[in-house]
Amino acid sequence: MERDVSDLLSLYNPHDPLDHAWTIPSPWYFDTQIEELEQRSVFGRTWQVVGRADQVRNKGEFFTADLAGEPIVVARGEDTGLRAFYNVCRHHAAAVVTEAQGCAQQFRCPYHGWTYGIDGGLKGVVEFEGVCQFDRAKNGLVPVKVDTWENFVFVNLDGQAAPLQDFLGKVPGIVRPLELSKKMKFFDRRVYTLQCNWKVYVDNYLDGGYHVPHAHKGLNSVIEYTKYTIENLERACLQSSPLSSGKKSEGGVSATRQGRAFYLWIYPNFMMNAYEGVMDTNLVLPLAVDKCAVVFDYYFADVSRKAAAHHRASIKVSEKVQDEDMAICDAVQRGLASRAYVAGRLSVRREAGEHLFHRLLHADLTRALERPAAAD
Repeated sequence: MERDVSDLLSLYNPHDPLDHAWTIPSPWYFDTQIEELEQRSVFGRTWQVVGRADQVRNKGEFFTADLAGEPIVVARGEDTGLRAFYNVCRHHAAAVVTEAQGCAQQFRCPYHGWTYGIDGGLKGVVEFEGVCQFDRAKNGLVPVKVDTWENFVFVNLDGQAAPLQDFLGKVPGIVRPLELSKKMKFFDRRVYTLQCNWKVYVDNYLDGGYHVPHAHKGLNSVIEYTKYTIENLERACLQSSPLSSGKKSEGGVSATRQGRAFYLWIYPNFMMNAYEGVMDTNLVLPLAVDKCAVVFDYYFADVSRKAAAHHRASIKVSEKVQDEDMAICDAVQRGLASRAYVAGRLSVRREAGEHLFHRLLHADLTRALERPAAAD
């Protein structure tokens, strides 16, 4: 018998302090009602990373993305302004922009030839004479809120959303000393598909290094586990640890993971992993209730040809860690379906970030239920 979604939400108590808290219950990782509510109230109402600022640095440059089931196009206008729109033709709803990215002076819908400026305005319609009460000015592409921080382009489908800087809170100040925009250059991308709910991957990321000694032997050989710190912000969690190499350290790891590990999660699904001269970002995208994709973008301080071998070695280290995490997350998804499990307790020392994630998620889902349907 299918439970009402409000009953599912009531299975979790967000008011429990960490030392009394349980995880969110296993039905949240399987129930399609929860999945639909997340699409509407989490992904559809929070600031979401959809691309990189370097993709739209120059006039006319654009890229497309999908967010909460909605097609989006982001473009740099002739006036240098950055804009985002629903990538939906106002005539018969075809995708106006079909390329993943590029540079254009205008967008022409491939279905019936309606033409839009990169500022979203409707510029031309084909064989539309005699249509009554048609206002071209009111039939441009529908805008979406867009902003940038560091090298990341964020959009928000909620037209009433607070500014991005309000959403980020103290995060920019914490990240600023790393000088990421100045020092780090995009190098390559990998996309992984996991057979688990997107929240399983986020939980795994936020366990405060709890699983590192057991699941990531290579990474554990350089992380000073006892000095690992976890700091919760309003909508973010910073995990950090000094790194050191010794005789027992794996060579490839110690050569590419130096300085201090800086692991930052921004609610609900974006992560930044920075070391000395090396960074990757992770964007977790739900594909189904039991399937997600994780987009890895790799950045390096030195992108010269002579550094290519170092970069390949660094990405190889990342791929090994990701393979290990994929195996863990896929197994957890299977275990969550067991009749032997409903929820688990949290480590006070290690899992404060996971506790924050679950409380933020519960708050968004609960607010969505209280909000009139028409408001969504």
